[in-house]
Amino acid sequence: MRLVYFASLREHIGKSEEELDLPDSLRTIAELIDWLASRDEFYAAAFAKGITRAAIDKKHAKPEALIVGAREIAFFPPMTGG
Repeated sequence: MRLVYFASLREHIGKSEEELDLPDSLRTIAELIDWLASRDEFYAAAFAKGITRAAIDKKHAKPEALIVGAREIAFFPPMTGG
């Protein structure tokens, strides 16, 4: 699966995207984030704040969204504005 990282997530992880074979046990965005955070200290730092937005195949998705069948998942920090 193609994973894409934006902004501070990209800075912590050190890459803007990667192709990974995910374990079959991962079913949701939240499970994927937990799994990524357990990979090493760079991923752990990227996802440490616990507030990460995601998009599945370019559509915004909630943490409980199913990732089965997705081609791409993008992660980005929460947006603020005024």
